[in-house]
Order: sequence, then structure tokens, then C-alpha cells
Amino acid sequence: MDLFDGLKAKIKGQNRTVVFPEGDDVRIYSAAARLAQDGLVKPILLGDAKKIVEKASKDDVDLKNVEIINPDNYSEEKKQEMVDALVERRKGKNTIEEVLKMLTDVNYFGTMLVYLHKADAMVSGAVHPTGDTVRPALQIIKTKPGVKRISGAFVMQRNNERYIFADTAINIDPDAATLAEIAVESAHTAEIFDIEPKVAMLSFSTKGSAKGDMVTKVQEATKLAQEKEPEMEIDGELQFDAAFVPDVGASKAPDSKVAGHATVFVFPELQSGNIGYKIAQRLGHFEAIGPILQGLNAPVSDLSRGASEEDVYKVAIMTAAQVR
Repeated sequence: MDLFDGLKAKIKGQNRTVVFPEGDDVRIYSAAARLAQDGLVKPILLGDAKKIVEKASKDDVDLKNVEIINPDNYSEEKKQEMVDALVERRKGKNTIEEVLKMLTDVNYFGTMLVYLHKADAMVSGAVHPTGDTVRPALQIIKTKPGVKRISGAFVMQRNNERYIFADTAINIDPDAATLAEIAVESAHTAEIFDIEPKVAMLSFSTKGSAKGDMVTKVQEATKLAQEKEPEMEIDGELQFDAAFVPDVGASKAPDSKVAGHATVFVFPELQSGNIGYKIAQRLGHFEAIGPILQGLNAPVSDLSRGASEEDVYKVAIMTAAQVR
């Protein structure tokens, strides 16, 4: 089954609500209309309802099943609830005046809807840079218990093959503890997308075949990840061929349950992760779906500013599938 066919079946009829802060963008409201029509999510667009409906009408987009909230016209009672909650969440780091200013930013407003459980998830980034989406999520939704850093993963899909590559988006040079967190969160991401997690901690060395600080870091991260999730199949350090090719895995790491059968590939730092997924995408003709932000208390996804309507539609489906 195609990834998205499976995800659609998982979320259809679940009434999961996704807020889109960039509601007046044609790609956003067109995707929201499709999502509502297909019964996959309940979309909330932020923006001036009159202007959005007028634009959508000109584009022959029907928004009858899409909720639109104008932050400027939000009821005083609901706005006060949001202000009080944000002041409390920031724990003295921002004054009421500063919080009021923050809430004029649609990404902060949308994030607060998620925090207050008025939406299940958020998708932004078609207009705003990554930091504008991630910053409010980190300040308000924050990371899950036991997780100190968020990370980014891609689902790599080609025909019936499906893998997770991480971290490919966020952490430039993670230490061993962060790398261990990335491994565990990536395994959980794999489960969401119906991939049996077999986690390979990648390196240029396999089981001590080379020495150096970079190898030691991956070895330490592997140990920490295994201690964190002893029932999970996590192994390293492994070269990519040892992780991926059964014959090579059997030769280089004969006692490993992961070698030669890995489905989740954890790169030692962002540079190799970013290069790796793009090589698979361009030379291997894999579809790279993401990035998925891992480790947050609630799902938030960051779109590329070059995203198409189809990209928005798919990312929203993936985001809704992460709601627990």
C-alpha cells in the first residue's frame, strides 16, 4: 500500500483538527478544501475570512467545510484565555504587552490553538522561514518528557520500499546523547508510518573497524539509545552498506539483528544526513517526504516555501497521522 493510502485510512473520520496560519495563500486554502472534502482532517485557516473566501471563490475553491479564524477579531474572552496561558507558559520571560504582540504573529496564534487543545496540530512554512514555525513550537508546545532537542526526519519511499532518514534538518553536530534521542524518536516515527523500526547508527566504521572521535560518538550514542529503549532493535556503529545490504551486514556484523536489514538510518551529523537523503532522492529516485519534526509534545510541520498545493495536502496528512 502507498504510504498516503495507508495514512488516509488511518486518519479518515477521526476528526483531527489542523491549523494553517497562512490561510490566505492559495496553496494552503486549496489543500485545506481538499482535506475537508476528503474527510481527512478538519482544517482551520487563520486570516481575514472575507478576503480568504473571496480569493478562494475566484480560484473556484469551495471552503464550506473549512473553519476560518481571524486573530484580529478573536473574541475578548478567548483572547484573554490565550494571553493568560501564554504568560504562564513563558514563566515570566515575557510581559503581558510582549505576549499581546507575540499573538499578532499568526504562527504564535496557531501554536497557542494547539497548546490550548483547540487544534490537534499545525502546518506552516509556505510563506514563513523555518525559524518562524519552529520557534513558537519550542517555546510553547516544547519537547516531550525525556527529550531535550527536536530533530528532523524524512520518509524515503520508492515503490514498496520505505525508510526513515534522520537527522536531516535540525541538529548540525549532535553529541552522543542527542544522537541517541534522535535514534529513539526516529524509531517512533517509523512506527507511525507503518515501518518496522530496525535502527542503524551510521558511521564510516563498522564495529570498530576504524578509530576516531566521530566513531566514538556513534558508539556512545548507540549504547545510550539501547539503554533508553532496550526492547528496540538499535545497533551501531555501522557503515551504510553493512546496515543496508544483507550479505555485507552478515560479513561485517554477523551478530547484529539490524545489519543488512535496517529501516531507520541515523546519520552522525546534519551534513551527512542532508547529503545522504538528497543522493537517495536524486540518484536513487526515492520520494523524500518531510521533514517531520520529531520530539515535540504535539505535531507541528514546517513546509518548504516552494511547497505546492499537493505538498501541503500530503504534509497535513502526515501531520494528522502523528496526533496521539
